[in-house]
Amino acid sequence: MARPQRIVLVRHGESEGNTDETIYERVPDHALELTERGRKQAIAAGEELRAVLGAEPVQAYVSPYLRTRQTFELLALHRSSLRVMEEPRLREQDWGNLQDVEDIHRQRQARAAYGHFFYRFTQGESGADVYDRVGAFFETLHRNFERPDYPPNVVLVTHGLLMRLFCMRWFHWSVDEFEALSNPCNGESRTLLLGADGKYTMDRPFERWSWG
Repeated sequence: MARPQRIVLVRHGESEGNTDETIYERVPDHALELTERGRKQAIAAGEELRAVLGAEPVQAYVSPYLRTRQTFELLALHRSSLRVMEEPRLREQDWGNLQDVEDIHRQRQARAAYGHFFYRFTQGESGADVYDRVGAFFETLHRNFERPDYPPNVVLVTHGLLMRLFCMRWFHWSVDEFEALSNPCNGESRTLLLGADGKYTMDRPFERWSWG
């Protein structure tokens, strides 16, 4: 089994939905684009990532949302050995169709009280639902690891909540531990590094919620 040396999780750059909540009433979530700031964040993330990866081969898995695809392109991981797969299971948590801003606020408050993992949006998913599809993606990922020519680097371009749930599943964190963590900022990454003992560790932790 050719287990990768690095598994890099990258959150997309700032999108239109991060700066204008009313856009969810007019534009599908999957079709939101990066803002100019988001493009700069993606370019900066690419510069950092290329400095670490050098010219090593890369297998990339990208959420099909427009903002994640744009982020991936701006990472500029150009190399002949690059393999790219669009992976729908890495998509954002579904809220369900076009949305009403007042309902978004109401449901976010309800989710904060109920818990991010178990709360299910009226027409969408719970965090637990996303966790389940992350688990299904793991089955594909581990099958791919069995290829003798599998690249030493994996890059996943995805969303903040999914990054936390990926690590929760990978490291067997409890629901309470997941709930205590906050999403990375737009354009941020976390890297899982393979150690000499055959176990992965994360290069830096997620920030924890501040209750003060």
